[in-house]
Amino acid sequence: MSQSTPQNPLPRARQRRRNPLPVVLGVTALVGLTAFIAFGNLNKSLEYFVTPTEYSQQKAELEGRPIRIGGLVRAVDYNPQTLDLKFVVSDGGASFPVQYSGAVSDLFKENQGVVVRGEFQGNTFHAQELIVKHSEEYNVPKTQTELKDMLQQTQ
Repeated sequence: MSQSTPQNPLPRARQRRRNPLPVVLGVTALVGLTAFIAFGNLNKSLEYFVTPTEYSQQKAELEGRPIRIGGLVRAVDYNPQTLDLKFVVSDGGASFPVQYSGAVSDLFKENQGVVVRGEFQGNTFHAQELIVKHSEEYNVPKTQTELKDMLQQTQ
C-alpha cells in the first residue's frame, strides 16, 4: 500500500490576533496612577506665601491659620544674647510687625527678601521659621587678591 501525498498542501494556519485593548488599558492605568501619585503628592508639598497686601485683603479667610508671609525686611531689632528678633515685613503696600526667637542667618538684613512662617496674634505676626532670600549670583574669585578681599568683607 502506498501512501499518497496530497497534491495541495494544507493552507497555512491563520495566526490568532490578540486584542490590544487589555495592554493599552493596562499601560494607560499605570501611567495614570504614576501621574496621580507624583502630582498629588507634589501639590501637598508646595507651600505658597502671601504678601502683606494680600493678607490685608484676605484677612477674614487667613486669620487664625498658620501661613507664610513674604516681603522685604524693615526696621530690624535683633538681640544676639536673647536671640529675640523684631522687624517689619513689607511689600510696599502694607506692612506688619514680626516677632521671632532663634538664631538668624547672616543673610538676614534690612531691605532683604524674607518669608516667615507662623501666625498672627493680634496685629503682630509670630514667626516659627525664617527663610531668607539670597542673591542668585555667585561669582568665583579669579585671583588670590579677590579671595582675600572677599574674606575680609565677610569678617
